[in-house]
Amino acid sequence: MSQHDFYDIFVRYLCFVPLITMHEWAHAWVAWKCGDNTAYDEGRVTVNPIAHMEIIGTVVLPLAGSFVALSNPALAGFILGWGRPVPVNVANLRRPRVDDTLVTVAGPTMNFIIAFVLLAATKLMIGAGFEKYADDMVRTAEMSLFLCFFNLIPIPPLDGSHIMKNLVGMSQITYLQFSQWGFMLLIVVINIPAVQLGLSIVTYGTLGVMAALFGLH
Repeated sequence: MSQHDFYDIFVRYLCFVPLITMHEWAHAWVAWKCGDNTAYDEGRVTVNPIAHMEIIGTVVLPLAGSFVALSNPALAGFILGWGRPVPVNVANLRRPRVDDTLVTVAGPTMNFIIAFVLLAATKLMIGAGFEKYADDMVRTAEMSLFLCFFNLIPIPPLDGSHIMKNLVGMSQITYLQFSQWGFMLLIVVINIPAVQLGLSIVTYGTLGVMAALFGLH
């Protein structure tokens, strides 16, 4: 492994942490605005990465995924990881089912917005003569979009499972029972080629549309 490889992993990880931080901050902020102070009281309505980091999801898996990506370039933009779950007391929300859905979609939506802003910034930087940073900006946007769509998979503990629960009217007890098997089920699902292909299509497809809007090729 070359020095350049280590540098690449380091830069990718430094880009990954803010994406996770903003994702979790969005959950906490929307929950606070919808009437639940639980996350606010625990200091989660902050952009301080330390408040949102978790050893396995934010450190071990992302770094391991980066090393795996060196041997499989197809996974280069896909860092698997997550932040410390934001605590939400649904009973405190003004409109429990609706607000819980809003809190849930806030994280993926933030990643979508970040990707859009990064590509807009890339266009400006190229125009200002800073082309050497363009690739890193685009790869970070790609990573942000992957996190957006990955988190929409309807399996606990991902955000998509909360959206599914609210759409079908699943009881909290049933959801908690389902969640007991969620992590193992998720491991199986993300190793299904069709799922990997689907994530790749929506990630790169969306990235391509966004890039086209700004005239990036």
